[in-house]
This record gives sequence, structure tokens and C-alpha cells, in this order.
Amino acid sequence: MPNVDRMHNRRQQIHAFISLRSALKTASKQSGLRRLLRKARAKPLKQVAALPFRVGPDGQIEVLLITSRDTGRWIIPKGWPMSGRKAHRAAEREAFEEAGLIGQIAADPVGWYRYEKRLADGRALPCKVRVYPLRVEAQHARWPEQDQRTLRWFAPEDAARLVQEDELQQLLAGFAAEPCDGRA
Repeated sequence: MPNVDRMHNRRQQIHAFISLRSALKTASKQSGLRRLLRKARAKPLKQVAALPFRVGPDGQIEVLLITSRDTGRWIIPKGWPMSGRKAHRAAEREAFEEAGLIGQIAADPVGWYRYEKRLADGRALPCKVRVYPLRVEAQHARWPEQDQRTLRWFAPEDAARLVQEDELQQLLAGFAAEPCDGRA
């Protein structure tokens, strides 16, 4: 039965390796989270957002709000900066992933707002979000987060009443679309 013993030992080694790898991944995630929390305490984490807009059938500006995946509150498409992409291009990508939007994004932000990103364990990370206007030209028939969010067009002042973040409310209420040529 030496082969059976060897197989049993091999299984134990594999099981130990998998357990160790899992423990290292968990420790690495926790270590990364601890680093992120320390960094956020020193100064807010940076995020980027797109402010999708269009001219409605009545000639008035409309902005698109989407719901967050976790709480269902009204927000604009946003996310973390992306390595190798300029900030406005990362915001443009978020608008595609979260709402299926394509259009012309401005290279300069129209403003910023702060909010606290809630983690699954209840902790909050302070974030500062730079907002880039996106003149919407079309919407894809399918996009990555299509089944996870609700999308709706609003007059800017109506959108301002629906979002929770004070600075985003001010930004939306004062939004006046300027020519957006999408140059980087």
C-alpha cells in the first residue's frame, strides 16, 4: 500500500498548499484594505465620474442618473482612476460600463464632489470625485452592468434634488452644458 500512502500524503500536501494560498490571499486583501484605509484617513481617495447630458426633445438640457448597485440611490457613473488612462477617459469608460453610453467627454472637469464610499463591513472611505461632462451621442444595446442599474434622464435641477451628496447637488443644479469637443 505504499502508493496509497503516497497519494494520501500528496493530497494532504495539496490541501495544505491550497489552505496556505487562501490564507495568504485573505491576508493580502486585508493588508491592502488596511493600506487603503490609512491612505484615505490622510486624504480622500480619488475617483472619476462622467456627467452624461443631452439636449432633450424640448431643447432643454437633460442629465442621466443611474442607481448604485448596493443601495439603489441615484448617482452619476463613477469609479476609480485606471492605470494607463487619463482621468476623463476613465470616466468615459465608467459611463459605458455602468450605462452603455458613448459620446464626447471633456478633458477638463466641470467640478468635483466628496462622498463616503461604504464598504461591506460598514467602514467608510472618504472620496473626492472629479466630474467630466459627457455629451451623449448613443447608448449601446448591451453593456456590462445593464441588469444591475436603473437609468433615467432628468432636468439638472430635478437630478440635483434626487442625489444625496451636497456638492453633487450644487454641481447638478448649476450645470450649464458648454461645448464639449472631447479633445484630450
